[in-house]
Amino acid sequence: MGGAGVGKVHWNSSPRPTLGVEWEIALVDKNTRNLSNTAAAVFDTVGDLRAHDGTPQVTKELLRNTVELVSGVHDTVGEVVDDLSGTMDAVRSAADAVGVDLFCAGTHPFAQWSTQQLTRTAHYDELIERTQWWGRQMLIWGVHVHVGVSHPEKVFPILNSLLLSYPHLLALSASSPMWAGIDTGYASNRALMFQQLPTAGLPFQFENWSQFEGFVHDQMKTGVIEQLGGMHWDIRPAPKWGTIEVRVCDGIPTRLELSAIVALIHCLVVDLDRRVEAGETLPTIPPWHVQENKWRAARYGLDAIIITDAESNERLVTDDLSELLNRLEPVAKQLGCEKELALVAEIPQRGASYQRQRRVAAAAQGDLVAVVDALVKELDN
Repeated sequence: MGGAGVGKVHWNSSPRPTLGVEWEIALVDKNTRNLSNTAAAVFDTVGDLRAHDGTPQVTKELLRNTVELVSGVHDTVGEVVDDLSGTMDAVRSAADAVGVDLFCAGTHPFAQWSTQQLTRTAHYDELIERTQWWGRQMLIWGVHVHVGVSHPEKVFPILNSLLLSYPHLLALSASSPMWAGIDTGYASNRALMFQQLPTAGLPFQFENWSQFEGFVHDQMKTGVIEQLGGMHWDIRPAPKWGTIEVRVCDGIPTRLELSAIVALIHCLVVDLDRRVEAGETLPTIPPWHVQENKWRAARYGLDAIIITDAESNERLVTDDLSELLNRLEPVAKQLGCEKELALVAEIPQRGASYQRQRRVAAAAQGDLVAVVDALVKELDN
């Protein structure tokens, strides 16, 4: 695919609704609890970990305070989480050896972006050269979930309908209320930070695959992106893998919550996929409703009142979530993730991460070191 003429974007079809997850993990100093730019030392210690298919299980990210855990390709949530847990154990051991702990949230409560070191690659250098201050500000972590899809013509019907569940996923995973020592008032400051990059934010709702191919051609011809990976949408097609990649979620601080949210995403995509196969026209909402729902979930988290349909009806996100979980139960049974999907309902009961972080900060009279301590402990369990 190149600049001249509208080229085809090849879809590397997944015959089954396979599952893969990328989990971004931050490194924090054992004593100060500030971020630690020691990823290179951790990589040297952990060595070259690879899945059975040769996929690297630990990869570099933009910032040198971050390691990304990458699962192999699996069929069930349980397999993915077991895979990531094994990698986490190896990374934790390596981190211990260099004096750092592991931590996961959408943002760090008090670290300053200006003191963070960048990973030097041609791609990252170009990104920072282009995006300048906003690019340097990207002191954020997330979770990316890939679900296999068999045919490119199913991608946008599924993706467009999946946007109805965007606020549920963001509210459940919201874990970035604090930024540079300040409570922002948002449940997910990360979601709104990230969309400042020129190719990030909500996806366009294309009607079919050929419209997307035309868009890719235009983006490449005008130099907006040089490769498809440069398009950082919150939900995007990943043609190389034959997956829809859901990048909505803030960094998820516990394995149980990771299991729950991955199960919800797997069930949502597979349910929509089957409905497309059955000839159903999937429900969508206008882009302005999707945009408003993103903002409401980022601002209010589990207290967000969201727009649920194209007729502009509204509902508390947790009420809508309960109905959604009931509807997805049969799909979860077929995918072998009933237990994990059931865990989703526990998140509002005990509080999402943004709520737990605020409780810890209040109990510690504003000492944000205590918040990091709590997050490190959560990831250990």
